[in-house]
Amino acid sequence: MATANKILLVEDDKFISRAYKDGIERAGFVITVASDGRESMKIMQAENPDLVLLDLVLPMKNGFEVLSEMKMDEKLKDIPVIILSNLGQESDIQKGKDLGAVDYLIKSNFTMKQVILKIKEHLTKARARKQA
Repeated sequence: MATANKILLVEDDKFISRAYKDGIERAGFVITVASDGRESMKIMQAENPDLVLLDLVLPMKNGFEVLSEMKMDEKLKDIPVIILSNLGQESDIQKGKDLGAVDYLIKSNFTMKQVILKIKEHLTKARARKQA
């Protein structure tokens, strides 16, 4: 039996964070929540998650800074990051992808079910890359 995938959710809004945590756990994933950018980096170093769901508007360090830092870190650079944000400007989406995010989801446009499907899709792609 495969072990459950570890997901790190980086989200400072307690309500949103709780909703995603519940939905993702129900889908069978192990989830850790960080409420700011600095905390997210500490958790990544300690737990090496399989995938990160990253909000952009965060205290301490914004999501773009977290993503940049991850990509410069040998241990973290290959972890797939899905940006989950309310920022929907084309320039933000482009910046997120340029920094290495595998996907960019605007919170209001995606249901929990769709977010979980995206998580599964990107975990499958990451596994395939590791085996290649």
